[in-house]
Amino acid sequence: MKKAIFIFFISIWAHCFSQDHLVADLKIQGNKRLKASFVKSISTIESGGVLDSTIIAQDILRLKRLPSVSHAYYQVFPSEGNQFNVFYNIEENFTLIPSANVYTTNDDEFAYRLGLYEFNLLGRNMIFGGFYQKDIYSSYAINFRAPYLFSNKLGLALNHQDLTTQEPVFFDDETANYKYRNKSFEILGLYELNFKNRLELGVNYFTEDYSFKGENINNRPELNVHKWLVKGIYEYNNLDYYYQYISGFRSQFNFQYVTSTNDMLPDFFIGWNDFFYFNRLGKSGNLASRLRLGLSTNDETPFAPFSVDNNLNVRGVGNTIDRGTGVIVLNTEYRHTLYEKEWFVLQGNAFVDAGTWRNPGGDFGDFGKMENVKIYPGLGLRFIHKKIYNAIFRIDYGYGITKNSIKGLVFGIGQYF
Repeated sequence: MKKAIFIFFISIWAHCFSQDHLVADLKIQGNKRLKASFVKSISTIESGGVLDSTIIAQDILRLKRLPSVSHAYYQVFPSEGNQFNVFYNIEENFTLIPSANVYTTNDDEFAYRLGLYEFNLLGRNMIFGGFYQKDIYSSYAINFRAPYLFSNKLGLALNHQDLTTQEPVFFDDETANYKYRNKSFEILGLYELNFKNRLELGVNYFTEDYSFKGENINNRPELNVHKWLVKGIYEYNNLDYYYQYISGFRSQFNFQYVTSTNDMLPDFFIGWNDFFYFNRLGKSGNLASRLRLGLSTNDETPFAPFSVDNNLNVRGVGNTIDRGTGVIVLNTEYRHTLYEKEWFVLQGNAFVDAGTWRNPGGDFGDFGKMENVKIYPGLGLRFIHKKIYNAIFRIDYGYGITKNSIKGLVFGIGQYF
């Protein structure tokens, strides 16, 4: 009898302590412009659900990736019985961000770009804005992006741009300047497969116009053609953020199919993959690397898609000094916090940018030719505002150590990658 009673009480005890702890309520604190209803809609934890620290940590990571959030953390407090209240505490970024870039062109002409973007439209983390650019010619763009417009997984992006620039095009015996205009309209569907994986699928209708500048004595080709582009993007993202520090791995694959209304121009594919790796070192250091691998099937065109440009891939090399139909680029840098006080961070970095390109009409052997290889080590500074999204003013000085290299300063907004 005593044994039976003992087993009975042991069974009751085990049952009570094996019950799952439940979420009584999810409460949002610290938010001002970011809607609490939006935070709850994209969170996995919900009232009445099982209290799971792994899922909560995943929600916090998702919040820290939002442009409107500079930092987030959680707290758990007992409620009644086996229920607990979960608090998500949010530190917001200022998200109405003007931008101003001033630079010189390859002909030492004065150029600038002025923009304004809201990264938390209607308190639901939608992005809307645009810019005006004067780079010899006038250009503009308007962008809208809402990753969670329809649900916590499904969103939409709309983009329109009308860009006109002077572009160098490289032939075997000369470099020719063209007036290049690209006018496009794009729509993308955005879908989050799960916390780490997402897809973008859409179409882009655009017009390309390459007009030769000056007297075309060598009868160089010109283009004015309407094109359709089908685009797909797959991203794996396992990054973790703590203010200016980043840890983890991210991969983004971009694949496009381009067709035109001109039967003389062949359809082609273009694809590239960016691999990112970040590792926090000690209290103040951050190692950052980006590897880009890309190829295009329109390998005979002088209007090749992959450019060599210090604003994109190799700091100090110059503005669009060459083009290729394939690319391998590795950017790696060590970032170190030199000074930090409340909202302000001064960060220094040492970097090496290295890349090689396949020439138009060339083959894979071009990647190994020394005249195609660019290696630029350098130093830089970052001036960071911790409470304004992407408020990072950067200045880098790159010095080329390969054949026919130059050196130069590169300015910009945001980290280089």
